[in-house]
Amino acid sequence: MSYSETATRILDTAERVARQGGYNAFSFRDIAAEIGIKSASVHYHFPTKEDLGAALADRYTDRFLGALGAPEDADVKTMVTRYIDACAHALKVDGLMCLCGMFGAEIEQLPSPVARKTRAFFERNLAWLAAVYLAGGHTAAQSNQAAARLIATTEGAMILARAMDDHSLFDSVTADLT
Repeated sequence: MSYSETATRILDTAERVARQGGYNAFSFRDIAAEIGIKSASVHYHFPTKEDLGAALADRYTDRFLGALGAPEDADVKTMVTRYIDACAHALKVDGLMCLCGMFGAEIEQLPSPVARKTRAFFERNLAWLAAVYLAGGHTAAQSNQAAARLIATTEGAMILARAMDDHSLFDSVTADLT
């Protein structure tokens, strides 16, 4: 989906804050103050916080998967490395957690539209990774299991590295996944 410049600034600000502290870490008032607009302007683009949260998860999912390319673009090792590198980039370069990882941790408290979009992130990532493993000759069952294991490991590695303030932990945990 294409957003106006103001809507994009709203999304960028909300995403950064949510990736630092979760869904409840941002408010329309705080976003408006940070980007120098009125709170009513945030509501104009996203009538409710649920709308903004769902748009955040949707945009994040599309960008994350779009950056990975098609599952059959390369061999399994290359594609798995690409996935791990995308997670590492979020942690080490952006200095943030995976948005949907943050939302996933609090999914029981999320409004339904945000929870659905968060689940969609994981469903689409599972499907993408399963397709990578299938293209590499794994069975469907092996592919599904490997996909789930990779997501759980990378998300967990991000949490551990952040909690311990040691990004090298991410590398050591994910080193043998390819």
